Amino acid sequence: MKTVRVWDLPLRLFHWALVVLVSAAIITGNIGGEYMDAHFYCAYAILALLMFRLIWGVAGSLYARFASFLAGPRAVLAYLKTAASASPEHRPGHNPLGGWSVVAMLTVLLLQVGSGLFSNDDIASEGPLAILVSRDWSATLTWFHTEVSINILYGLIGLHVVAIAYYALIKKINLVQPMLSGDMQTALDVPSAQDTRWLRLRGLLIFLLCCGVIYFFFLRNVS
Repeated sequence: MKTVRVWDLPLRLFHWALVVLVSAAIITGNIGGEYMDAHFYCAYAILALLMFRLIWGVAGSLYARFASFLAGPRAVLAYLKTAASASPEHRPGHNPLGGWSVVAMLTVLLLQVGSGLFSNDDIASEGPLAILVSRDWSATLTWFHTEVSINILYGLIGLHVVAIAYYALIKKINLVQPMLSGDMQTALDVPSAQDTRWLRLRGLLIFLLCCGVIYFFFLRNVS
């Protein structure tokens, strides 16, 4: 067995920051009222993280890149045929099905945040882009935000938790620990992600750029 660096530090920070912010956005959104300002700030932060992840899918380390885990239908079907196996063999990174679940999660989060920017509750809260569309469109996007995409998001989060439990209980593979430390133990001859100081600096600069974009478009005129 050897130790392989799988997840670079920027990706790990993205993952756990997203967990915290999505949880906070759900809680503040459900409470409503005076917590809606916090809900919108969570949304802006989530949007910055999503922008970062899309860029990092090209500029990140080996296992963070979309090209490393987006597989075709045949690869997904081949994986599904062996998914029930209790074999401990597990290649670093996302499996073919897990790769597409990442895409699904990112897509639904973008839809959730995007529709929220156009939302309007007709009482006290209004998304910053609601003035750009008609009241009917704003109402439709509000309905999509509160009734459709959020429920799809709940479903994806549930499937994510079930997958983690399945790997832990059936395959005896801990998927959480590598996302904390970045490393996993494997007997396979696979390359390690190059989680260097320069890659981390690149990640920081990209994230700051994403934050700057969000600030310029949504926060610079907020008093």
